[in-house]
Amino acid sequence: MAIREIVTVPDPVLRRKAKKVTDFGPELQRLIEDMIKTMRAAPGVGLAAPQVGVLQRVIVVEYPENEDDENAPKRLYVVVNPEIKEMSVETEVGVEGCLSIPGVQGEVERARALIVRGQNRRGQPVKLKVTGWTARIFQHEIDHLEGILFTDRAVRLWSLAPEEMTSDSV
Repeated sequence: MAIREIVTVPDPVLRRKAKKVTDFGPELQRLIEDMIKTMRAAPGVGLAAPQVGVLQRVIVVEYPENEDDENAPKRLYVVVNPEIKEMSVETEVGVEGCLSIPGVQGEVERARALIVRGQNRRGQPVKLKVTGWTARIFQHEIDHLEGILFTDRAVRLWSLAPEEMTSDSV
């Protein structure tokens, strides 16, 4: 396992559409382990493969299951070839940042709940129902697989001073 370099804007890989994963062998397993280690070291709450320069449809997300309890254990999600199958009509605006766009935050309107289908790291089908900030993180990471950045969706953006940067960057 290795910590990989996180690609930052304006690198063109961040604007390219990632390819569907068909090989679930050792190379993919190494990528997933490296992505988890990189996300945790950053620190962040989500990471998409294009953010480490790999144009494959892979995301990792790690966020507490109980958002209201700061000591709640975090749940790790690894989803290959994720697709949003359903989105709630109810939306909310929330503040986002991105490991690939350091020093910038913005307000983004996102669906409050999602149903996501994809595959686990071994290629088995998965279906996830996620809500709240977890749903926001999933939407943010899946956008990366389409070459979309949070700044494209933001209703308002601002720059941060270095001391204001948080560990909630996705």
